[in-house]
Amino acid sequence: MSNQFDKPDHARADWTIDQNWQAYTVEEHRTWDTLYQTLMDVLPGRAAPEFLNGLDALNLQRGGIPDFEKISGELESLTGWRVVAVPGLVPDDVFFDHLANRRFPAGNFIRKPEQLDYIQEPDVFHDVFGHVPMLTDPVFADYMQAYGKGGLRSLRHASLKNLAALYWYTVEFGLIQTDAGLRIYGAGIVSSPAESRFSLEDASPNRIAFGLERLMRTDYRIDDFQQSYFVINSYEDLFRATVDTDFAPLYAQMNGQFDLKPEDVVAGDRVLHRGTQAYANRGGRFAA
Repeated sequence: MSNQFDKPDHARADWTIDQNWQAYTVEEHRTWDTLYQTLMDVLPGRAAPEFLNGLDALNLQRGGIPDFEKISGELESLTGWRVVAVPGLVPDDVFFDHLANRRFPAGNFIRKPEQLDYIQEPDVFHDVFGHVPMLTDPVFADYMQAYGKGGLRSLRHASLKNLAALYWYTVEFGLIQTDAGLRIYGAGIVSSPAESRFSLEDASPNRIAFGLERLMRTDYRIDDFQQSYFVINSYEDLFRATVDTDFAPLYAQMNGQFDLKPEDVVAGDRVLHRGTQAYANRGGRFAA
């Protein structure tokens, strides 16, 4: 989500563009396949079953960068969602409108081979591999649409960063408690082999039970592993917290507060694991 970019000349009014699937090179398809295999060596036993089931439902194991028209047909038959190509990050109102209408905007470019381990701007692998499988789950698909509708309403308030934190700590970096233990459903984690291990197994980060207002007041890292992860009990709980909450008084109550640091543990938290913060304290990704 961003308001910092000018719309390219070739983009439509809603910022969508042609995926131009036939223009991908052999090397670009190979990059997708390398990333896919790397993650599939890591995610079984770590990713939520709904994510893994989504990979199968969309036949993402077929190889190469997916054709958005093909996977949209499969996805639409399951939950009514489609994938649309965009040139990169899009303005907030455009992003929310796509989600509210069950369209997931995905970048159509893929990272370079030398960026396999990390890329800050979301590419087609992050967007499609990371996000789209969860949209095959009916409850999570409804949550994403509800988030988009809520986002459009939020534009009347000065609390956009609070709402962005909700997306960040659920859709991008969320964990879920299952009968088999903690599992990953957030796209930012499942598309990173290293963070898939770190989020579940490292002693460094906090793992804290989901609380809507608490989470929406918490800052986050955009350039490194998270210092705290928030854990839901079910997608239904996440959906109900979104649709049953009147956000207008919540925004008024928070009054734009964004006062909690990523590593904070505060009174009222149900802490599943209190992290050592050793990774962040030694400099994280940027350690000498």
